[in-house]
Amino acid sequence: MIHYRTAIEDIARRICADMHVSIYDIEEKMTQKGRIITVFVTRTGGVTLDECAQFSYALSAELDALDMIAERYFLEVSSPGLERPLKLKIHYLSAINEMIAIQWVQADQKIHTAGKLLEVNPGSMVVEGKNGERIEIPYNAVNKARTIFTETQKGSHK
Repeated sequence: MIHYRTAIEDIARRICADMHVSIYDIEEKMTQKGRIITVFVTRTGGVTLDECAQFSYALSAELDALDMIAERYFLEVSSPGLERPLKLKIHYLSAINEMIAIQWVQADQKIHTAGKLLEVNPGSMVVEGKNGERIEIPYNAVNKARTIFTETQKGSHK
């Protein structure tokens, strides 16, 4: 499968600059119906449905004009949501002081925890566990991580 992520990202970054939004992530996957390209856009305070539609229209027009994707594809544009995956260091930085769920490997055992992300350091992060303990987790040990939306955060996202 040919991946178009880099080329799409270059085009999307130009559109983002015009719209004052940022790329959170880009995913590509093949299905029986064809290639699905999902672009997640964000900004402080969130993005609206109309902004996602405007971004989708602009990106689709450029991709069609360049005709760089030979096979059938579907373009989806969305915000990453309140419970968003944490994949890149910039994602972790944007989630400082938020509740996260994280799974990592330590001494050949999978460990799961939820807690407040306190620090993002060059090689690791620090999470405050359920009992207030500080847990340092190396990035290279992380399998999965995502933010968790809680009722106490509800007022801060209006």
